[in-house]
Amino acid sequence: MELQTLIYLVVGATFLVYIAIAILTRATSTGEFYVAGKGIHPFANGMATAADWMSAASFISMAGLIAFIGYDASAYLMGWTGGYVLLALLLAPYLRKFGKFTVPEFIGDRFYSRTARIVAVICLIIASVTYVIGQMKGVGVAFSRFLEVDFEMGVLIGMCIVFVYAVLGGMKGITYTQIAQYVILIFAYTVPAVFISMQLTGVALPQLGLGAELQTTSGETVYLLDKLDATLADLGFAQFTEHKGSTINLFLLTLSLMIGTAGLPHVIIRFFTVPNVKAARSSAGWALVFIAILYTTAPAVGGMSMFNLLKTMQPVQTEQNTSISSTSTSQLPPAALDYEQRPDWFKTWEATGLLAVDDKNNDGQIQYYNENNPEMQAKAQIYGWAGNELVKVDRDIMVLANPEIAKLPNWVIALVAAGGIAAALSTAAGLLLAISSAISHDLLKGTFMPNITEKAELNAGRLAMIGAIVVAGYLGMNPPGFAAQVVALAFGLAASSIFPALMMGIFSRRVNKQGAIVGMLAGLLSTLIYIFCFKGFFFIPGTEIFADNADEWLLGISPEAFGAVGAFINFTLAFVISYLGRAPEADIQQMIEGIRTPD
Repeated sequence: MELQTLIYLVVGATFLVYIAIAILTRATSTGEFYVAGKGIHPFANGMATAADWMSAASFISMAGLIAFIGYDASAYLMGWTGGYVLLALLLAPYLRKFGKFTVPEFIGDRFYSRTARIVAVICLIIASVTYVIGQMKGVGVAFSRFLEVDFEMGVLIGMCIVFVYAVLGGMKGITYTQIAQYVILIFAYTVPAVFISMQLTGVALPQLGLGAELQTTSGETVYLLDKLDATLADLGFAQFTEHKGSTINLFLLTLSLMIGTAGLPHVIIRFFTVPNVKAARSSAGWALVFIAILYTTAPAVGGMSMFNLLKTMQPVQTEQNTSISSTSTSQLPPAALDYEQRPDWFKTWEATGLLAVDDKNNDGQIQYYNENNPEMQAKAQIYGWAGNELVKVDRDIMVLANPEIAKLPNWVIALVAAGGIAAALSTAAGLLLAISSAISHDLLKGTFMPNITEKAELNAGRLAMIGAIVVAGYLGMNPPGFAAQVVALAFGLAASSIFPALMMGIFSRRVNKQGAIVGMLAGLLSTLIYIFCFKGFFFIPGTEIFADNADEWLLGISPEAFGAVGAFINFTLAFVISYLGRAPEADIQQMIEGIRTPD
């Protein structure tokens, strides 16, 4: 069957499944809308949690990061998985025992303050909206390629799909939809990885294939990583296995992603959907198992996708064309491609605008190398190259393009299309629910309109979700970076504001409401200001102060890593102010002991 037809059929079938589940599991009460009636089985909740957490950043963008950054991208692997361990051990069981609907509700009750609850809502909305921008970016990338529409139209289509099943189903519908999405995305991620590992190394497990010997026609013994390192070095780039950035930034980025993961409201809320504390612990364990399948595969997908990209760009001898300057393969960099003979996958991604070339010296060849490397600059002057001509390779295309580059069967490419879209939609739905519940349950019901009816609260939640979809869609069309980079900013915001408040709320009887409020605001604002300096105000182009210049970073700390510094500010101010002021009342301290004490 022709590829595009197959993609339409597979992706269309998954959409029908999502919409059918939303209709069949439509939420009819606030309990079902917010926490699925607290009746989800731990195994099912673990699978839904994995899908909720493994977003477009995990499926689409993380392997692209690994492909282009290599070793330093391990911060994303360690941070996101390590953070989930923190969440499972330190937060999830205690918050489930508290037994309410939302994270701001816990903060408001624990710190005996409506102001604290409102501040928590603000922190939640800012972090969640930033996070959902990355998901919409992923949706746009996937749709723009596989449905052959432009990026903006892809985002609009994704908004419509999320609207149907998230607004109708609430948490109940989202949970069962995410179970289906997990099955789709994990097959879509691992199946092509197995195919490509077998192609390159003959090893079926990608985790082992990354460190295995390449299958070569010459019979020489060469390891995949050694060959990849050598090719990148020939192009003037840092080697794949080389540590490139500062150690302190790598450490702080890992820490920021870890505590940001543990502070994400849309993941925490999933543990409110199970019947009891024991089920919360069990579902956390199952989620770790399901998450590990993708995260142990990601390094292989990133390394092999970069290897295949470079292999596609290898110089080939072509007949001289009198209309252009003749260039022998000896005068080409290690990665060069005859423009007229570029493969079909290359042409397809060019049409999306996410891959672009510029034949600067009009020789009919696409030269790919590091034009900022002095050695490559010298070669460019000798051979007449005018600069790197592969002027744009969006990192978010690597996973989606990899099966096409490797010439895998059409059904595998269609499966990857469905998986990439499922990953982005699953997390977007969870984030939108967290935003809508914060607005309808914490602001309206819990603060400004306590006498609102359950039906009115439910409708307010749906309206809030519609508004969040519109805002997220607009910002997703104008993102401040690739999906994983945007998501890292969201994790930093959660790390600096929500995580410290939850940790102190559970494990410290001494922290009072004044300390918690000042800590959250200081952590959030310090991180926002730092991001503003390099990313701009609400991601409006031209409003950044330092334009993401690494030389201007404070102590070499990137905006994505600053969340750990914001968390330190939060903890410090909260403890200092609390110990200078009055301790919480006895009933609050008793409540804290009750949360921590096993039944």
